Amino acid sequence: MIAKKMYLAGELVTRTVHEEVVCPANGEVIGSFAKADAQDAQAALEAAHAAFPQWSAASIDERAGWMRKLREAIIANEEHLRECIHLETGKNWAGTREDFDSLVNSLHFYAEEISRFRPEMLVDRERTHTHTLVHEPVGVVVAFLAWNFPLLNLAFKIGPAMAAGCPIVIKPSFKSPLSAYAVGELCHQIGLPAGVVNILCGDDEDVGDALSASTIPAMLTLIGSARTGQRIMAKGATSIKRYSMELGGNAPALIFADADLDLAADIVCAVKFGNAGQICVTPNRVFVAREIAAEFSEKVSARAQAVKVGFDRHADIEMGPLIDAAARTRVDGLVRDAIEKGAKLLTGGSNGIGNGAGTFYPPTVLTGVSPAMRIYQEEIFGPVVGIVEFSEEEDVLRAANDTDAGLTAYVFTRDIERAERCAGQLRFGEIQINGIKYGIDLPHVGIKQSGVGCDCSHLALHDYLAPKRISRALLS
Repeated sequence: MIAKKMYLAGELVTRTVHEEVVCPANGEVIGSFAKADAQDAQAALEAAHAAFPQWSAASIDERAGWMRKLREAIIANEEHLRECIHLETGKNWAGTREDFDSLVNSLHFYAEEISRFRPEMLVDRERTHTHTLVHEPVGVVVAFLAWNFPLLNLAFKIGPAMAAGCPIVIKPSFKSPLSAYAVGELCHQIGLPAGVVNILCGDDEDVGDALSASTIPAMLTLIGSARTGQRIMAKGATSIKRYSMELGGNAPALIFADADLDLAADIVCAVKFGNAGQICVTPNRVFVAREIAAEFSEKVSARAQAVKVGFDRHADIEMGPLIDAAARTRVDGLVRDAIEKGAKLLTGGSNGIGNGAGTFYPPTVLTGVSPAMRIYQEEIFGPVVGIVEFSEEEDVLRAANDTDAGLTAYVFTRDIERAERCAGQLRFGEIQINGIKYGIDLPHVGIKQSGVGCDCSHLALHDYLAPKRISRALLS
């Protein structure tokens, strides 16, 4: 059993109320964590507020030094951190590596990248003044994390916040708090200055609303659903705040007739069945040219049937369970709705659900998906490929853009000019052409209802830094 304490004001804190954490792969209680309340939220905010003057005034080298210490402690505790992720999410062991590496890479990247934000001299056209542009930390940051990538999501926030000089209060998801609490233990272990990082988890209506509604935070940042983003912004209206939010997606994948079908099938399946499809950038609507739709569907179906599903960390498992029973019920409801409205089930679906305790859902492939189906309109967040046939480029671009979401889109074609046309017309923050690539150094951006601001790359630092102009008159 893994028992975790919250990390507040530089101390590990326990409470009389401990919430159990259940592994979705087998239904077993695998740990517990100290459950925070609104008073704890206020204490975390006050600790971060008290830390701001000293942390914001610390030199870049000093802050980077603390980030390197934390990174070294994380590397030394890789096994435990990955075990927490494995147990709390049911993610296959290989999949925990991406979470872990993201945190290591974020601390390294931002400890170096912050040095780019040095004072800059601006030209005065009349030559009557000198002007210096500097960047200062915005203030206390509150970060709300999604459960699907517990440490990757934490990495996207803690790296730029620490580098910029912003004390941060981190609220992990109720569904996957253990790994975040473990990071708090490491902050305590290295003696990180009190209040620079605070990590606590409690009910959204209690802790979450208290954090959002406070006038202490200068910035609220989230990885989660659009609905959660709307709630946080509404509660945050008690004061003028910055927002940086990566919200839900409804990613289209456009597979043209001249595409490398094996490549396209490999990538679609990797992102749809990796982490059981619980990925915000996974293809949600797979548009396939009519003349190659049957061939492509067969390739995807064969790959789906070959996916190794399970939970044994010592076996070559490719996919684990959905996060909980409610998620499985929802995904199955989307599949059933599609079938009732005319979609054809090639593999998977409800018949592939086993009798075990885990919340597994089989890799599933549907053809004949249409806009009338919920699975076309809603973010699936499960291991289901929904294939939609198309004939004309103009029509598929219109269909792909017909969504409030705007996170990621995929294009597969050998025609460079077509690829560029599609990239120019698709209204999404990221366009992936004939491949997929993510990294802490690459901007991760959503538009429309998929968010504001930017995660990853040097651009993320702009959310945590405020520009200041210092102008000095030249005396005669």
